[in-house]
Amino acid sequence: RRPLSLSLSAPQLFIMALAFAYFSKALAGSYMKSAITQIERRFELSTTHVGMVDGSFEMGNLLFLVLVSHFGARLHRPRLIGVGCLLMAAGSFLTGLPHFFMGRSADHSLEGKGRSSLCPQHPCLSLRGHSPNLDLSCVKDPSSHMWIYVLLGNALRGLGETPVTPLGISYIDDYARAENSPFYIACVHTISLLGPVFGFLLGSACVRLYVDIGYVDLDSVTISPKDARWVGAWWLGFFISTALLLISAIPFWFLPRTLPKQGPPEGEGPPTHPHAIQEGLLELDGDVPPSPEDRPAPIHKGLLQSLKQLFGTPAYLLLLCSGVLRFNAVIGLFTFKAKYIEQQFGQSASRANFVIGALTLPVLAVGIFLGGLLMKRYRLSVFSGALLSFVTSVVAFFLFLLLHLGTKCEHVAVAGLTVSYNGTAGVWGGDEAVVAPCNQACSCPLEAWDPVCSQSGITYTSPCTAGCLGSSGSGKATVFHNCSCLSHFYPEGGSTSVSLGQCPRGNDCVRSFTSYMAISVLSSFINALGGMPGYMVIIRCIAPELKSLALGIQAMVYRALGGLPAPVYFGALIDTTCLKWASTRCGDRGTCRMYDSNMYR
Repeated sequence: RRPLSLSLSAPQLFIMALAFAYFSKALAGSYMKSAITQIERRFELSTTHVGMVDGSFEMGNLLFLVLVSHFGARLHRPRLIGVGCLLMAAGSFLTGLPHFFMGRSADHSLEGKGRSSLCPQHPCLSLRGHSPNLDLSCVKDPSSHMWIYVLLGNALRGLGETPVTPLGISYIDDYARAENSPFYIACVHTISLLGPVFGFLLGSACVRLYVDIGYVDLDSVTISPKDARWVGAWWLGFFISTALLLISAIPFWFLPRTLPKQGPPEGEGPPTHPHAIQEGLLELDGDVPPSPEDRPAPIHKGLLQSLKQLFGTPAYLLLLCSGVLRFNAVIGLFTFKAKYIEQQFGQSASRANFVIGALTLPVLAVGIFLGGLLMKRYRLSVFSGALLSFVTSVVAFFLFLLLHLGTKCEHVAVAGLTVSYNGTAGVWGGDEAVVAPCNQACSCPLEAWDPVCSQSGITYTSPCTAGCLGSSGSGKATVFHNCSCLSHFYPEGGSTSVSLGQCPRGNDCVRSFTSYMAISVLSSFINALGGMPGYMVIIRCIAPELKSLALGIQAMVYRALGGLPAPVYFGALIDTTCLKWASTRCGDRGTCRMYDSNMYR
C-alpha cells in the first residue's frame, strides 16, 4: 500500500492551523478590548473617541471583505489566510509601537510634583492659580496625536482578518460531510474562544504593571491600580499577540489548494462516482455538484448576479437582520464590559479583565461546543436549529436585562459631585460644584482629580477641595491634616485628616458584584448554546456555491452596521453620564474620572 500522503492528513492539519489562527486573532482582538480603558487614559481620550479607535478594526475589515469572500474561493485559500495572519501581526505591532515614541506617563509624577509643592503652612493655597492651560509645551508635543497610530494598527489588523473567517469556514464545509461540518466548525470556534480567555487574562496581567515600567522608580508612583488615573502596560500584550500571529501564518503556506472530499459514513454505501472522493464531487447533502475548482457557472457568474441570488433568499435575509441587532448588543457590551465593572462595582481593571477571562468566556466556549454537538448528535434540521437559536436568544436577552437593571451599587460619595459638603445626597455636574465655603479661599484648581478619603466615607476631589492645611508622610502613605471641610462631620477636636485615594465601596457592592457575575455567566451560556445552530442555518439555507460570499456578506454587514458604529455610540452614551472630566495639559477635555452610576447602568 502507498504511504499516507499529505492530502489525507491535510484536512486535520488545516483544521488545527485554522483553529490556532482563530485563537491568535481572537487573543489579539480581546486584548484590545481589555486594554481599551488603558488606551483611553494614556492618550487622554473620551469614551467616544476610544470607541472610534476600537471600531477602526471594522473599517479595515470592510475594505476588501466582499471581494476576498467572492474571489477568494477561486484562489489558494490557505495561502490567502496566511497573508491575512501576517497583516494582523503587522497591525498588532503597529498598535503597541507608539509607547516607545511617547514621553513618560503624566500621572506617575503628577502626584509627587503636586504634593512636593504643597506649603506645609497652607497647602490648599499653594496650588492657587495653577492651571494646565499655562503649559504651552503640549502644542509641540507630537505624542498628543500618537493615538492615530493605534487606530491605523487596529485597522490593519482588521484588514488582515478579512480572509480568515469566510475562506476558512467555507474550505472546511466544502470538503466535510454534512454531519461532520457543524462539529468541525464548532471545534474551531471553541478553540478560538480560548483566545479571548487568554486575551483578557493577559490584559489582567499587563494592567497590573505600570505603563512606564523599566523607566521609572515604581516606589515614586503614588497611585494604585484602582485609581482612575492608573495606566497599565497596555503596549506589552500587543507585542505578545504579534508573535502568536506570526507563528499562526506559517502552516498555511504548506497546505494544498484543494482537499479530497470526505466519503460517506461506513455502511451508507459507496459514492456515486468511483473518483468522487479524490475529485471532491460529493457535496454536503449527497448531491453531486461540481467541486469548487470545477464550477464553471459560479466562476463566471458576476458579483451582482450572485448578490441578487443571495439576497433573494428570505431566510438568509431575515437571519442577517436579526444578527445585526444581536451583534450590536454583543459588541457594545463586550467592548465596555470591563470598564462597566470598574465603574459600577469599584473593581480594578486587572480584576475586571480577570473575571471576564476566567469566568464568562470559558462558559461561552462550552456553550458553543455543546451547540455544535447537539447539531451532530441529533442531526437537527434547519428549522430545529433556527428554533433552538431563537429560544436561547430570547431567554438570554431577558436574563441580561434583569442583570443590568437589577444589580447595582450606590454612588461613591464624592463631595460636590454625588453628595454635598454637608452630607446631603444628590448628583451635580460641572467642576464648579466642588467649590464650597469651606474651601473657597483656597482657589483650588477645579479640574484637578487627586482624590482623598475621610473617615466619614466621603471622598474629596483633592486635598485642596477638602481644605487641608498640612500633610505628613510621603508617597502612598501621605496623610493630610486640619482639613476645614471635614469639620461638619467631626466635633471640635476630632479627626479632620484624610488619606490618599478614593474611599472604598461597602460590602453591599461586593454582594451585588457577585450576583452580577453569576447571572452574567448563566445568560452567556444560554446565549452561546444557540450560537452554532444559528450559524449553521445560514450556511444551509443558501446555494452551496454561494457559501463563501454569504459568509463574507454576513461578516461585512455585521461589521458595518454593528461592529463599526456600536463602540462609537455606546461610548457617546457613556460620555453623557460623566460627572468629572479630566483636563489635558492644554486645558482640553480629557478622559472621564467618575460617572453617574445610575445613568451609566
